[in-house]
Amino acid sequence: MTDAAPSRFESPAAVRDGLRTVSYLADEGIAGVVFLAERLGKPILVEGPAGTGKTQLAKSVAELTGSRLIRLQCYEGLDESKALYEWNYKKQLLRIQAQRVAESDGHEGWSDIEEDIFSEPFLLTRPLLEAIRADEPVVLLIDEVDRVEVETEALLLEILSDYQVSIPELGTVSATQIPLVFLTSNNTRELSEALKRRCLFLHIDYPDIEREKEIVLTRVPGITEALADQVVRIVRSIRSLELKKAPSVSETLDWARTLLLLGIESVDAQTATETLHILLKYQSDIEKAAKDLTSSTTTSASR
Repeated sequence: MTDAAPSRFESPAAVRDGLRTVSYLADEGIAGVVFLAERLGKPILVEGPAGTGKTQLAKSVAELTGSRLIRLQCYEGLDESKALYEWNYKKQLLRIQAQRVAESDGHEGWSDIEEDIFSEPFLLTRPLLEAIRADEPVVLLIDEVDRVEVETEALLLEILSDYQVSIPELGTVSATQIPLVFLTSNNTRELSEALKRRCLFLHIDYPDIEREKEIVLTRVPGITEALADQVVRIVRSIRSLELKKAPSVSETLDWARTLLLLGIESVDAQTATETLHILLKYQSDIEKAAKDLTSSTTTSASR
């Protein structure tokens, strides 16, 4: 492995200010972890509720640094052939069939064909190998890592420990530069202690009112400060309820855009209730939030 590439960031403040230029509002904690991960060459394990900006953080860092974003979307059943590499079996079969004619004429034998079909042109690279082999700066996003099985998690740990891959037919492939790696998790299961030790840990939770308001003002062009303030206060009130799934930051933004498209300048209980399906995805949650909004309005009117 070659020496680490020149540092992308001068300080945590540079990370925070830089991310702001690509419309990602990072706090000091987020900026500090990104800075340290880049300097130490360590992956970042980002945990927190769904929709709080974990995936967007990796995308924004890639945009800020001009790095190539390579994404591995995790799912149950993901294995080495989809995460790392596999051989192009169809192409290999065609090569073998085409060679039969040459063999009948006494040309190449099986040993020549075997060496040929397990060569570079027949290799299908997947995200992990793609990131390791890249010559240019790379941000590797391993999204929803908590959805993979323990065996695949062990594979990830092995790759992230040495940044090299052993391919029996081709030898060892080592990284020419260390990618900046983000692993995201929604905490659907506990990850191994070994994987956690390999990474820097970052928890991204729902932002406070002022920060979420700033996010809305930044990401929803044309919205007024008054409407943004109403949106985030109502969302915060809904999140305090016992719901199957609390509204995420991304859903807050969707709701704000919806209200703007509808030409709504001020949100009352009726407007909020009629558009709750943008914020909430379970009927039981919608009914509970609607009841809370109605009772809050009735209480306010009686005072």
